[in-house]
Amino acid sequence: MTDKQQPYHNDAAVLDIGDKPKFGQWVGLSIQHLFAMFGSTVLVPILVGLDPAIALFSSGVGTLMYILITRGKIPAYMGSSFSFITVMQALMKGAGYPAIAQGTIAVGVVYLIVALIVNFAGSAWIDKALPPIVVGPIVMVIGLSLAGTAATDATMRTVSATTSVYDLRYFAVAMITLAATIIYNMYLKNFISLLPILLGIVTGYIVAMLFGIVDFAPVMAANWFELPHFQIPFLTYKPGIYWGAILSMAPIAFVTMTEHMGHIMVLDKLTNRNFFKDPGLNHTLAGDGTASIIAGFVGGPPITSYGENIGVLAMTKVHSVYVLGGAAFFAIIFAFVGKLSALIHTIPSPVIGGISFLLFGVIASNGLRVLIDNKIDFDQKRNLMIASTILVIGIGNASLQFAGHNFSGIALATVIGIALNFILPKKAANEGDDSVDL
Repeated sequence: MTDKQQPYHNDAAVLDIGDKPKFGQWVGLSIQHLFAMFGSTVLVPILVGLDPAIALFSSGVGTLMYILITRGKIPAYMGSSFSFITVMQALMKGAGYPAIAQGTIAVGVVYLIVALIVNFAGSAWIDKALPPIVVGPIVMVIGLSLAGTAATDATMRTVSATTSVYDLRYFAVAMITLAATIIYNMYLKNFISLLPILLGIVTGYIVAMLFGIVDFAPVMAANWFELPHFQIPFLTYKPGIYWGAILSMAPIAFVTMTEHMGHIMVLDKLTNRNFFKDPGLNHTLAGDGTASIIAGFVGGPPITSYGENIGVLAMTKVHSVYVLGGAAFFAIIFAFVGKLSALIHTIPSPVIGGISFLLFGVIASNGLRVLIDNKIDFDQKRNLMIASTILVIGIGNASLQFAGHNFSGIALATVIGIALNFILPKKAANEGDDSVDL
């Protein structure tokens, strides 16, 4: 075989994509990725009311499927997506998990449909439907629409199913958790700097213990080995058709697609590859969508690629898919440790609220960053109209209730934002007209 026929190898990497580490290194490097994604992956089901063990299981299985579908060419980890939290919380209060399951599966199906379209028509149309002026405000809405939930978790103690009261202890725990997470994020170095969320939760948990608001009884009662509470159609529930859930969650898939493609761009630079060409955007979208479909069938939230793990790749220069596959394997194993699942359930709401103040704000700030990085000009009325409409409809949760179905404010804002982007002209009729100046 000639040099030209040899597979490309990135010599700048400690371990390139196809390199297999030694067993001892393999375990350590994989556990490192597990810790990097752990805090965020289990936080989503906690906020929604799902089983964190299933989220770990589905993230592990989803990652292995992603690696398989992308032919072992992309080092990425798939974890719980934050973009669907608001919709899932609303659905959980109504129809419950069966509705969330259908919405999650619908998200995966949207990915697969887009993957097929990309396979035959290319991907240029995605940029036209979701330019920065639409994506930026939608991402901001996803974060800011959760602000009320964070504030409630941080201040209100549940007395009964219908009553909550303000508790100063809760607010103190939330603020200490927030402060600790910010300090960890700003001052820690090396690998441990990638774990501010997990360390913040641990710190907040310890403080909550000192305040006497942690109940260890469920941990003591749990078994070391315990099956996750899988939610499988026809076995644990009788599935119906929840059009409101499907039509509320499916449009948000277009937002997470843009995040996913952004992650692929970063991975291109890190690994000195072009994953949009090999294995192709159709394969990477299909892998992401398949992961969400699997999650929907077992009881987990929608799944997407994780920036935390990309950070680990950048810092360590270990790009091996075997390491990411190892992390997925450990996630599956952890899902069956009953005491760990019970311990996660005992995390009190003010700890989650304190973390959420920062986490949801960071999501919103990333939307603002999209606008800044792309130098969106708000002197143009078109941009002002699109952003303003998306922000108020989404943050205000101006949901559409029609024929017994409910479409969340985020979904409605996404659809209207895309429509305005196609309908509005590049410039208003009076734009640039000096006669209208005051």
